[in-house]
Amino acid sequence: MKTRVSAVLLATLTAAVLAGCEGQSNSEKIVQEAQSSAASAQEHDHKMDGGPAPEGIREASDPAFPVGSEVTLTADHMMGMDGAPATIVGAYDTTVYAVDYEPTDGGEKVTDHKWVVQEELENVGDEPLQVGDTAVLAADHMGGMEGAEATIAEVSHETVYMVDYSAGGMTMKNHKWVTESEIEAR
Repeated sequence: MKTRVSAVLLATLTAAVLAGCEGQSNSEKIVQEAQSSAASAQEHDHKMDGGPAPEGIREASDPAFPVGSEVTLTADHMMGMDGAPATIVGAYDTTVYAVDYEPTDGGEKVTDHKWVVQEELENVGDEPLQVGDTAVLAADHMGGMEGAEATIAEVSHETVYMVDYSAGGMTMKNHKWVTESEIEAR
């Protein structure tokens, strides 16, 4: 994965240098396309089907967006997500975290991965963690995530949702997770 992203960036940046005589705006466009290609390659490492909710997670008793609701995402975790239409497929009451971690598969460090829930952390019990605490990830949203030691970067205590959505040619099923503040009614 890292090699593929690096190769895309190297080839595109080389083209940008060679195109330098064509003007600044063309070079900027090429660099932006390289960044977009790299981001897209990383996002395709994200599982297209997130699978079921983790064991032990509690369904929300009165979510703002019940299962089946048609919503608009305002999150920007992945390219194309912000503004994408989505369907709520699960709503849960739990503590949710943004985390930093080194993937177990040797990939580049991931910072501010949004989101993992309390039930996707190994041996932490029910008490919420704090920013700076560490835990081992049981989540497998992306390659190299499961089993990685993570540092808590952000904590939220709002309803979290699994959603189905399509954006940028990808269809995500049971995407984990989007918080209530990252969703708008349609």
